[in-house]
Order: sequence, then structure tokens, then C-alpha cells
Amino acid sequence: MNKSLLIVAHIPSPNTMILRNAVVKGANNSDIKGIDVVVRTPFEADAEDVLLADGIILGTTENLGYMSGALKDFFDRIYYPCLEVKQGLPYGIYIRAGHDGTGTKRAVETIVTGLRWNPVQEEALICRGDYKSVFEDQCEELGMLVAAGLEAGIF
Repeated sequence: MNKSLLIVAHIPSPNTMILRNAVVKGANNSDIKGIDVVVRTPFEADAEDVLLADGIILGTTENLGYMSGALKDFFDRIYYPCLEVKQGLPYGIYIRAGHDGTGTKRAVETIVTGLRWNPVQEEALICRGDYKSVFEDQCEELGMLVAAGLEAGIF
């Protein structure tokens, strides 16, 4: 039976769409088998999507030193329905930050700590400053890391 990787990413601009697509590309790498990739915006995703997921990748912009309102809305809607059921869910995160991204990182990590989800990265991927094409490679690697870890049973 295939495992499910849910990607929930806020994509308000062409650049954030490119980053989300890079995560999806990495997760769908042809060397990785048995992973169904489900892609949603924070407004589309709901608790059922999370309940069906074996892993999740979250993508957000830095908005006034915080996560996007869209991602916060997603957390508000899924928190209690998923709290007891999805403890230990492996998650990855990437942040598109015009500044330093630390407030955004802290805000997301506070919520996922409360959910008792397990990070797959030592540090959140923060794509800081002016847009660089290397961000795309980093996001693709994140998608590949999480999907391959699910496939191998590491996460």
C-alpha cells in the first residue's frame, strides 16, 4: 500500500509557485516508489487530508515576521481534529523569507510542537533575501528527502 505525502504550501506569487513545484518535483522523483503526493494550498487542505497523510511538507511566506495567514488558518482548522490522532507525523518546512525568517520559523515550530509532529530536518529550510535559483534546488531536495524517507520507512 502506498504512503501519502501531503504538501501544503501558500503560493501567493510566481516565485512561491516555483518553489512549491520544486518540492513536488522532488517528492515525485522517479527513483522513489510507493508515495502518493497530494498537493494543496492551505485554504484547500483540511483535517481529513492530514489524517490520511503519512508525512507533510509545509510551505509559507514570511509575513510581518510571522507565517502566512493562510497557513495559520490551516493550523486553526486542523489542530484539534488531528491533535491526538497524528502525533509523530513527520514534517518538513520551507519558508520564503524576505528578511530573516526566524519569527516565521518559531511560529510554525510552536504549533507543530503542540501537535507533537516530528521534524525531518535539523533546521527549517529558510529561503532568505532576494530570490535565488538555488532556492529551487533546496526545495526539490526537501521534497525528495521526505518522500524517500517515507519510502524507506525512516520517518
